[in-house]
Amino acid sequence: MDDGMACGKYGRKNVDFMLWKWQPHDCDLPRINAVSLLEKLRNKRVVFVGDSLNRNQWVSMVCLIESSIPNATLKHVNSNDSLVTFEAIEYNAKIEFYWAPLLVESNCDNPSYHRVEDRIVRVESIEKHGRHWKDADVLVFNSYIWWRFMKMKVLRGTFESAEANYEEPGMLRAFEMTLKTWSDWLDIHVNRTKTRVFFVSMSPTHSRAEEWGGQKGQNCYNETEPIKNPEYWGVDSDVNMMKLVDAAVYDLRSKGLSIELLNITQLSEYRKDAHSSIYRKFWDALKDEQLSSPSSYADCLHWCLPGVPDVWNQLLYMHLLYL
Repeated sequence: MDDGMACGKYGRKNVDFMLWKWQPHDCDLPRINAVSLLEKLRNKRVVFVGDSLNRNQWVSMVCLIESSIPNATLKHVNSNDSLVTFEAIEYNAKIEFYWAPLLVESNCDNPSYHRVEDRIVRVESIEKHGRHWKDADVLVFNSYIWWRFMKMKVLRGTFESAEANYEEPGMLRAFEMTLKTWSDWLDIHVNRTKTRVFFVSMSPTHSRAEEWGGQKGQNCYNETEPIKNPEYWGVDSDVNMMKLVDAAVYDLRSKGLSIELLNITQLSEYRKDAHSSIYRKFWDALKDEQLSSPSSYADCLHWCLPGVPDVWNQLLYMHLLYL
């Protein structure tokens, strides 16, 4: 369990957020049967690729299945720079997470030291990351939050070059160029008879309580119930980014690739109650003024586990077993 998601360990007493079930219209979402999933993944490799929200989903998946392997000698986790691997030895199954928050090469690629103010991407360079995914049977991508809130520079050239040229085409255009590089890589390198590909839509934030009728200046801190308005949509959820992903997925399908958009956004929009908030480990020491105002440092981006990412994995499980 990642300490950024272990809300119970860090003092959360209210557990109602664990008890809500997502009920789709006209069908039931099956609970995950860990043994059935492991059998489906026997002799296979699943790779989650993306940012810390994708890691949130990866941790959820590992937690959902590892308890079905009671013998500790038959499971282990190995970390190697950007790649973390959970292996179920008896099944010869690997479930991995690869850190690539912007999908293509960037100055944010270090899994431990990536908090940079000036973000730079090489929109035409993906092989540095892609070589770690090539033989996967299931690929689960995401990329969203790292494109928001800050300017994004596009580098023409290499980070080592003294003659590098920088452009600032705007966030949406840079994201579109990155998706083009990503889809071209998949078109060339993915084995269409073997690999299934998923792109997880954006995970919403809940940083403005006034959006759901709360007090202005507050956020997800101290929230204990979901949003009840069925049409709620947060201002930080960028529909234009989703449209770009949707277009890239449609284009790859037309080329014969098995790819699905795993749309988790609307169901997660309601869950202002389920973020890590203040119930997590913070890597930087909190200042006195922060401690006096908990909402000032509440994490309204990541999710407690058990919790919402388990539902994302229920959707993934349904696709892998039944569709």
